[in-house]
Amino acid sequence: MAETTLSSLADLKAATAAPQPEAPKYVQKLDKLGRAYATGKRKNAVARVWIRPGSGKIVVNDRALEVYFARPVLRMILRRPLDIANRATQYDLMVKVAGGGLSGQAGAVRHGLAKALTYFEPDLRPALKREGFLTRDSRIVERKKYGKKKARRSFQFSKR
Repeated sequence: MAETTLSSLADLKAATAAPQPEAPKYVQKLDKLGRAYATGKRKNAVARVWIRPGSGKIVVNDRALEVYFARPVLRMILRRPLDIANRATQYDLMVKVAGGGLSGQAGAVRHGLAKALTYFEPDLRPALKREGFLTRDSRIVERKKYGKKKARRSFQFSKR
C-alpha cells in the first residue's frame, strides 16, 4: 500500500474529497393507458390502485367512495396522501380491494395510493415519505397457539 504523508489541512481535504454517489433518480412509471398502478397492503387487506389525471372521482370495487367507506374517518385516512400532495381534485382513482376489514382496507388503499402518486409524480416522494405513507405497516394478527384460547390468552384457571 502506498503511504502518503499529509503536510496540511488542504492535503487532507483533497485526499478525503471523494465523489459522492448521486441520489437515486426516480422516473415516472405509467402503463399504456397513461395510468400509474401500485399495490398497497395493510393487515390482511390488499389494494390495487390505478390513478390517472381527472376530476377527483374515486371508485372502490365499482362503488362510490362514500358508499364503500361509509365512515368519515376511513375516507379521511384514504385521502391523506392526496391532501399532503395538494392533488385532491387532479386525479381519478380506481381501486380494487380485498381481504381484511374496512380499517385494514382503508390503510391498504392509502399505502397503494401513495405509491401510485410517486410513480406518477416522482417529485412527491419526499413529502409522502416524510409522512410515512410509503412504509408498509407490517403488523399482522398473531397466530393462535395450541393449548391457548387465542394467541396468548389462556383458558380460565379453576382450582377444582
